[in-house]
Amino acid sequence: MTDLVLSVDVRAPAGTTWLALTDWTRQGEWMLGTEVEVVEGNGRSVGSRLSAFTGVAGIGFTDTMEITSWEPPVRCAVRHLGSVVQGTGTFQVVAKGAARSTFVWAEHLRLPFGPLGRLGWPVVRPAFALGVRQSLRRFARFAEDYSVGGDE
Repeated sequence: MTDLVLSVDVRAPAGTTWLALTDWTRQGEWMLGTEVEVVEGNGRSVGSRLSAFTGVAGIGFTDTMEITSWEPPVRCAVRHLGSVVQGTGTFQVVAKGAARSTFVWAEHLRLPFGPLGRLGWPVVRPAFALGVRQSLRRFARFAEDYSVGGDE
């Protein structure tokens, strides 16, 4: 298992950051190369399932997740159920006063491909973390401009 924890400060209230974060179908607007859809449930309760395709030009993988904890507007946890991505993820929003917040993204992952995955992780991890950091910067801008439905 390996852990990755990254965060970004957001110039938006915690409630707005939470709504932007959990607007699953718009995640592709800020998460690099990823499209998400709710495949079971309402996407806002324990037991709901999400499907995220990450890739370019149709080449990639699907990460199926189940929401295991739903504590608005503070924390959401998921269990990754796919064949490539397995483990848990936690999205947390920390209020920093009336108009600021911090989004913390934590993953506790079982590396794919057995011993080969464990050997390759030190090489892949910096690029993976760089992609997540870039997505988090994009998220901060997305949340700061967020409006429900994307058109308000």
